[in-house]
Amino acid sequence: MKEDVEMKVAVIVHSHTGNTLSVGEKIVQTLVSSGHDAVLKRVIAVDERPEASKNVILKECPAIQDEDLLIFGAPVRGFALSPVMKKYFSSLETLSGKAVECFATEFFPFAWMGGNKAIKTMKDICEEKGATIKETSVVNWSRKDREKKIEETVTKLCSL
Repeated sequence: MKEDVEMKVAVIVHSHTGNTLSVGEKIVQTLVSSGHDAVLKRVIAVDERPEASKNVILKECPAIQDEDLLIFGAPVRGFALSPVMKKYFSSLETLSGKAVECFATEFFPFAWMGGNKAIKTMKDICEEKGATIKETSVVNWSRKDREKKIEETVTKLCSL
């Protein structure tokens, strides 16, 4: 993808604590400052409490439109992908022909403590729906180098 061509990008996130949302906002800011048409869309459940994750009902379920790139972001919950994001993905009929990037945020300090599994789940679902995965990243919230990792994630996912 050429840097001089403006791309239409949707950054679609589920965020319970605001951590994933903050990374998504930084991605959108970076893309917009680089001349791309980027927008943040939120996936929101009627009941966001972790204990309500068995019967997720979506309050906000962003539509996929004519974006050139979709960037999905979600937290790790219970060492796996957030059930709210899983529910959102199940609502999508197809991602055929879409370029996709994914990121996960987790409290634990190492990606093998749920972040890698969440990314694998997102990748598998997106590929099953016809998407092409471009980049992925995990941000570990309790690490001392968190800000550096956020910066690396933003740079990686915005390198179109």
